[in-house]
Amino acid sequence: MGRRRSFADITYGLLIGGLAILAVTIIVAPVVIVLMTSFTEGQVLKFPPKGFSLAWYDQLFDPVKSRQIHRTAGNSLTIAAWSTLFGVVLGTLASLGLARNRTKLARVADSFFMSPLVLPGITFGLAALVYFSLLGFRPSIDLMIAGHMIVTMPFILRTTTASLSQLDPALLDSSQSLGASWFYTLRRVTLPLIAPGIAAGAFLAFMASIDNVPVSLFLSNARTDTLPIRMWGMMESTLDVRVAAVSGVLIASAFVLMLIMEWTVGLTRRMRD
Repeated sequence: MGRRRSFADITYGLLIGGLAILAVTIIVAPVVIVLMTSFTEGQVLKFPPKGFSLAWYDQLFDPVKSRQIHRTAGNSLTIAAWSTLFGVVLGTLASLGLARNRTKLARVADSFFMSPLVLPGITFGLAALVYFSLLGFRPSIDLMIAGHMIVTMPFILRTTTASLSQLDPALLDSSQSLGASWFYTLRRVTLPLIAPGIAAGAFLAFMASIDNVPVSLFLSNARTDTLPIRMWGMMESTLDVRVAAVSGVLIASAFVLMLIMEWTVGLTRRMRD
C-alpha cells in the first residue's frame, strides 16, 4: 500500500510538473519568438529570423521613418496616463465607500463597478460608440480616455479594496478618539496605508489601457488611433518587422516596470489578495 501511494504521489507530481512546464512554455515561447524575430536582417516577419541586426530598432526610433508609430505611441501613453489618473480618483473613492459596507446595495454597486471585467471588450466598445453617438459626441481622445477608464478602473477598485480589508479598524478609531477629523484621518492614516494597493491597481490599469484594442477600435479616428491599432494595420498590410521591434520595446518596458512594482509594492501579493 505504501509503495502504491508513493508511486501515485510521484505520478501526480510529475503530471503537475509537466503541466506547469507546458503552461510556462505556451506563455513564454511567443515572447521569445517575437524578440528573436525583432533582430532579423530580413525584410518581412519570418521565423526563424535571418541573421542578426539592430536595423529595425534603428528605424523604429527614427523620428522620420517611424513618425506615425511615434504619434500613435504618444496617443496611447496620453490615454493610459489620464484614464489611470481619473480611475485612481474614482476607484479609490468607490472603494472607500464600498469596502466595509455590507448592505445589499453595496454588493450590487460593487458588482456593477466590476462588470467591465466580465463584459466582452468588443461589446462594450460598440455599446460605447452607439451611446456617445446618440449624445452627439464624435470619436476623440477625450472619449477614449473615458472608455479606457471604465474598463480599467476595476483593477484599481479591486486592489484598493483588498488593501482596505487588511487595514486595522483600530487605527481609524484611535485617530478619531484623539480628535482627528475624518478628512485628516483619511489623509494621514488611511491613504498612506493603502497606497501600495492603489499603486498596484494603477499599474495594472495603465498596462491594460496601453494594450486595449476593442475600446480604441470603436472610439478612435484617423488622428487618435493608438499603438495597438497601428501595429495591427502594419501586420495586415506589409508584415513590417518594426511591429516585432515595437513588441520588443513593450515587452522590455513591461518587464522593467513589473520588477519595479514588485520591489516597491509587492505586485504579485496585491494581485493574489
